[in-house]
Amino acid sequence: MTPTPDATPVLFDRALLARRQHRALKLGAATFLLDRVAGEMAERLSAVKRDFVSAADIWTPGGGLALRARFNSFARIALETQEESAQESLPLEPGSLDLALSALAFQSVNDLPGVLAQIRRALKPDGLLLAAMIGGDTLTELRQSFAAAEAECESGVSPRVAPFADLRDIGNLLQRAGLALPVTDVDRIVVRYDNAIALMQDLRRMGATNILVERRREPTRRATMLRMAQIYAERFADADGRIRATFDIVWLSGWAPHESQQQPLRPGSAKVRLEDAVKRAKGE
Repeated sequence: MTPTPDATPVLFDRALLARRQHRALKLGAATFLLDRVAGEMAERLSAVKRDFVSAADIWTPGGGLALRARFNSFARIALETQEESAQESLPLEPGSLDLALSALAFQSVNDLPGVLAQIRRALKPDGLLLAAMIGGDTLTELRQSFAAAEAECESGVSPRVAPFADLRDIGNLLQRAGLALPVTDVDRIVVRYDNAIALMQDLRRMGATNILVERRREPTRRATMLRMAQIYAERFADADGRIRATFDIVWLSGWAPHESQQQPLRPGSAKVRLEDAVKRAKGE
């Protein structure tokens, strides 16, 4: 798909994502990543010494975050199956939220800068965005194994694992959206499986299979799948024969600007020259 010059590139089929997530619930969702993120999110919120009255959970898969009891007002924005879900518009009034939360959803957003800007408008002054998304080197082993297998067994390599943003990209997006005091960090989780097919089954039960618009539409050939599993075992297995799968959880947070927040110094207002500070640090 070739976008118009001013259009946001459409990488993900969001309606398909909603159907895949619904299918995962029917199969019996694999929630170990989401459970870990939800627990970490609760801990991070408990470390923030302020009360949040109104909050919204944005597109967290499954039943959303189990944090409703903490707030007087809590809205859950679910991913819809209708075509209008592709617009990625949030039904949030300007200045209506103290807190916006999202877990394992932003990696499948086509216009993340636009979504972050919507959240910024919905936050009250000194309101907080706290989110976790898949990023970094997630599923790098699967990506490499599929690429090698397709190069051997088929006419070429097809996109199978979505591109993921890194910490610097996400930090820049938070600043572009007008959020103050942006912070990003990554939690690397390595999960071990008996084989690559077991990993693929878990991804299906997460609703995390391929939703790229440019994905190959015909089913994967059996020979390609078996060769992928073989390459995976050859390159990414531990001594006991079990394979590794990397998941990088990227955490991001930012605040709607408020006068009470720490402000950066004005250019030229420093009282000590950089050269003198370096000399002091060295004991010169």
